Amino acid sequence: MPVSLRRLALAVTLCCALVAGATGCGSSEPTTSSPQADTRVNPRASAQALEAEAMAQMRAEASQVGRTRAEPTPTTSAEKQKFAKTRFVVNAGLAAGATYQWIVKPFRAGSFKKGADGRRISLVKAGLAGVFAYNRLKAAIDNAKGDPTLAKAVAPLEEGIEKMKDLPKQLRSGDNTDEIVGNFDSIINDVKDAGKSAGAEVTDKVPSAGELQGAP
Repeated sequence: MPVSLRRLALAVTLCCALVAGATGCGSSEPTTSSPQADTRVNPRASAQALEAEAMAQMRAEASQVGRTRAEPTPTTSAEKQKFAKTRFVVNAGLAAGATYQWIVKPFRAGSFKKGADGRRISLVKAGLAGVFAYNRLKAAIDNAKGDPTLAKAVAPLEEGIEKMKDLPKQLRSGDNTDEIVGNFDSIINDVKDAGKSAGAEVTDKVPSAGELQGAP
C-alpha cells in the first residue's frame, strides 16, 4: 500500500476512534452524574445518620461495660460494702465536678448576669450540667444503700436531691440563678460531708463530653 494511502487509512481510523469515544462519554453522563448528585443532595443527613448509629453503638458498649463493673462477684459482705462506697465516690464526684465547672464557677464569674457576654450559652451548659449532676447524685444515693453506714449518712439528703429535678430547667431559663446555684452548691457540700463521715470521701471529677452526653 502506498504511503499516502496508509496515512489516509490511519487518519480515518483515528477519527472513528475519537467519534466512538465522544459518543460513549456522552451516553454515560446521566448514569455517572446521578450518584454524584445524590451525594451532594444530603451529605449532612448521611453524616448525621452515621454519627447517630455510632453513638448508639458507643452508648450500648458503655452501658455493657457499666453493667459488667456494676455487677462484680463479691463473695463477702465487706467486698459488697467496699464496692458500694467506690461507686458512690465516683458518681458523687462526677456530680460535684459538673456542678462546679458549669454552674458554680461561671456563676461566680458573672456569666449568668443579664447582659454578660455568652450568657445564653452559659445558662444552657449550666442546665445540662444540672441534669447530669441530678442523675449522678441519684445514682450515688442508690450506691450508698449497699453500705449500712453510708446509707444512714446520706438518707437525710434524698429529699433535697429529689427537689433538684426541676432546677436545671429553671437555671437554663435564667430565673433565680442565685438561689438555684446556692441549692446545687449546698447539696453537693452536704453529700461530700455525708460521704466523709462514712469513710467515703468525695473529690470533684469534671466529666468528659462523652460522660455528659452518655449519662441518662
